[in-house]
Amino acid sequence: MHPAWLKKVLLALSTMALGTACSVINPHYDARKAHHRPDGFVNSDPTQQIGTFPWYEILLRRLRGDFQPTQPPAGGYEKFIADWRMPLDIERLSAPAEQPRITWLGHASLLLQIDGQNILIDPQLSGHAGPYPFLSAARRVPAPILPAQLPPIDLVLISHNHYDHLDKATIQALLAAGQKPRFLVPLGLKSWFDDLGITKVSEMDWWDNRQEGKLRIHFTPAQHWSKRTPFDTNTTLWGGFAIERPGTTPWRFLYTGDTGYSQDFKEIRRRLGPIDFLAVPVGAYLPRDFMAPQHANPDDAVKIMLDLDARQALGVHWGTFELTQEAFDQPPKDLAIALQQHGLAANRMWLFKHGETRGLTTN
Repeated sequence: MHPAWLKKVLLALSTMALGTACSVINPHYDARKAHHRPDGFVNSDPTQQIGTFPWYEILLRRLRGDFQPTQPPAGGYEKFIADWRMPLDIERLSAPAEQPRITWLGHASLLLQIDGQNILIDPQLSGHAGPYPFLSAARRVPAPILPAQLPPIDLVLISHNHYDHLDKATIQALLAAGQKPRFLVPLGLKSWFDDLGITKVSEMDWWDNRQEGKLRIHFTPAQHWSKRTPFDTNTTLWGGFAIERPGTTPWRFLYTGDTGYSQDFKEIRRRLGPIDFLAVPVGAYLPRDFMAPQHANPDDAVKIMLDLDARQALGVHWGTFELTQEAFDQPPKDLAIALQQHGLAANRMWLFKHGETRGLTTN
């Protein structure tokens, strides 16, 4: 490792340590809940203790290239951008939507528009994902929109505190543009917003639900972990969001959040019913010995879709940031194989271009 790079890493760790309290007691601890611990949270399957990796393992993996693609996409990144990015129709987004429509903003960032509400999910529109540019995953495909260009946002949903899902610069730019959304976040994460002076924030535990206009929002379990600094592993919760439009024929949307394959999705199906539209990760899955418990690969994503009885799905969390070993164009290939192996139509799980918007059927 280059000495200058090591010095920067040590400085970054020291800086983050100064902002971390010595105590890690979980103020939300409820002994009646199996995923609660006095010092944080665990997965539904407590044997999946993800995130507690020794620092030297992470350093070794970084040095050997586990956290960046081993090769560029076929034809290079410029071709990938040309093939997988399109102009975003800002005028269309500015018009209220009664029937649901969804826009992929890259990586796991989504804009769901339904019943006149604009719901922004895990917004990350920055050029890197990480605490510092030199200690981050680079964005290869430019964001299709600037925060200031977004339509009036009613609700922002944050699934967990990893930098590729919770981005300070994007949120600050959104607020600087005059937006005044409400934020729904996992347990333990409100203090992060408090530090920024953001007050319209509500925390949710797994299976909590709340009414937002005509919509019922549920916070659902996922198999993942949380960490913002070297000293806060799993002290805040993680999960996904189900958005339900009640009625004679309910319509249900689920964004799983980051997750490995688990029994959580059969339980979500049991409790909430079949899902009409699913947004599920299909990228950041190699090497499998490290990523399998925490990040679904395309075959896992198809199994999650089947567990949920989802009518239609959208693959997210791919083709944006340099996070893992697979090439940017590998997830579409692996997804096509997975759908074929499960005997499903090729269009059962969509892959959007960055900036693409589609209307969703509700019957």
